[in-house]
Amino acid sequence: MIALEDKVAAISLIQEACAAGSRKRLACELLGISLRTLERWEKEDTPKDKRRGPINSPANKFTEQERAQILETANAVEYSHLPPTQIVPKLADQGIYIGSESSFYRVLNQAQQLEHRSLARPRNHQKPTELVAFKPNQIWSWDITYLTTTIAGKFFYLYLFLDIYSRKIVGFDVFEKESAEHASQVVCKAYGTEGVQEGEVVLHSDNGSPMKGSTMLVTLQKLGIVPSFSRPSVSNDNPYSESLFKTLKYCPRYPRKPFASIESAKKWVLGFVHWYNHDHHHSGINFVTPIARHEGLHKSILEKRAQIYEIARKRNPNRWSKKIRNWETIERVYLNPKHTNRKAA
Repeated sequence: MIALEDKVAAISLIQEACAAGSRKRLACELLGISLRTLERWEKEDTPKDKRRGPINSPANKFTEQERAQILETANAVEYSHLPPTQIVPKLADQGIYIGSESSFYRVLNQAQQLEHRSLARPRNHQKPTELVAFKPNQIWSWDITYLTTTIAGKFFYLYLFLDIYSRKIVGFDVFEKESAEHASQVVCKAYGTEGVQEGEVVLHSDNGSPMKGSTMLVTLQKLGIVPSFSRPSVSNDNPYSESLFKTLKYCPRYPRKPFASIESAKKWVLGFVHWYNHDHHHSGINFVTPIARHEGLHKSILEKRAQIYEIARKRNPNRWSKKIRNWETIERVYLNPKHTNRKAA
């Protein structure tokens, strides 16, 4: 409901704007009212709100004593940990009726007491801290995905470790089960292959048992790798691994038939990793291969592309209405970015 003084001020402002040359409809839109509303206000002697609320209170409205009784009952030691759906039946078993479940909920809500009434409250999980990679082997991301087999209900488990700056797959293996011990083996091998120094790498993952198992955590501590975890049930907190799995499962190279043995699965994954690292032009790093970016060759590749485009534009400028395609190097890669950095991620 708009106050009388606000209506008078709005009419005055619109009249001033129209006197200065503005259109009345646009002035109304700027103040968030319709032209029809303004015309109604101007016709009235005073722009007083003439709408009438309910004259009588509802016949079934609770009295203050009844509201107090509901609050007193809900806060009693016997019922303070129970929701109204449990309180009302218990009262009925004792031959007591104060109000329905919805009445209890409404009164508790109005008293700002409609919270979880037991120890089983949902935990508040904060978004993981923003991480930024500006060179290889700063931030790794990893996860496990299923590979189907010829035996119904049986799967192989593919462990993949990814460098988010270069998108290079730095570690992988296939096992017949999920475990922290297997994850520990893969990360140790990747650590040695990449020649990482203690304290250089942050390893991000979700909250699965292989990720948070004691063997894996002890291994990370020994290697000097800092663990980072997603929020429970929030896949967006681990986007690089999820994107990699989608590329793996939907690429034309993925076999149409299930894997007959773990050896055949490992052989296929080995071929996929080689293709992904050496041949796949990744859109997230301006269409250079992960291995080229990981080894620092991407800048010269992108500079050469920009030169070729400049030459093409000079040769036939009529075909270029704007600047050439952006072949600049993506300097920073963000994991769990803040709102202001999402476009750069």
